[in-house]
Amino acid sequence: MIIATLCFYLFAAILVAAGVMVISARNPVHSVLYLILAFLNAACLFVLMGAEFLAMILVIVYVGAVAVLFMFVVMMLDIGFSELREGFLQYLPTGAVIGVVLLVELLLVGAAWEFAPESTTLAAPTPGLAETTNTEALGNLLYTKYFYLFQAAGIILLIAMVGAIVLTLRKRVGVRKQKIADQVGRGPAESIEIKKVAPGSGI
Repeated sequence: MIIATLCFYLFAAILVAAGVMVISARNPVHSVLYLILAFLNAACLFVLMGAEFLAMILVIVYVGAVAVLFMFVVMMLDIGFSELREGFLQYLPTGAVIGVVLLVELLLVGAAWEFAPESTTLAAPTPGLAETTNTEALGNLLYTKYFYLFQAAGIILLIAMVGAIVLTLRKRVGVRKQKIADQVGRGPAESIEIKKVAPGSGI
């Protein structure tokens, strides 16, 4: 129990510190790295609470989405890769420290599950769902009681994604683009042109 409590305070402190650094760092690359660190610490907190599914979703979905966000930031701000490669050795100590911190956290999570099995009882079990797994219980709630809210959240995220793509779409002058509406809406008079060709004159 003491190990689980110490792990909780450690992960929570690093999570808060990483969140502060996300909004205070001047370099967008550093902000993304601190954001990834914050997501990983939040996932560790979910593991300590017994919500393994949420922890894996946080790592897989959000950390993967952060990589896409990083690419968008690089493309929109036009950050030179040559400049980043020149400062690789400069940021190597910071990256090494973050890697060591993540390794220690993973070891602490494993130690908490191994030496403190009572840490699984930190979160109060839901009445009537004790015989089901975490993933099954979450799926039953999302696709039964909160089905319409779940679908509405998906539609909102889809609209936000389309809006982000539209906002970042650049229009170039002099570039010919395919217009499907004009192609479908044209009639035979605009599509076919009849020419009378005299014998031996060619077109």
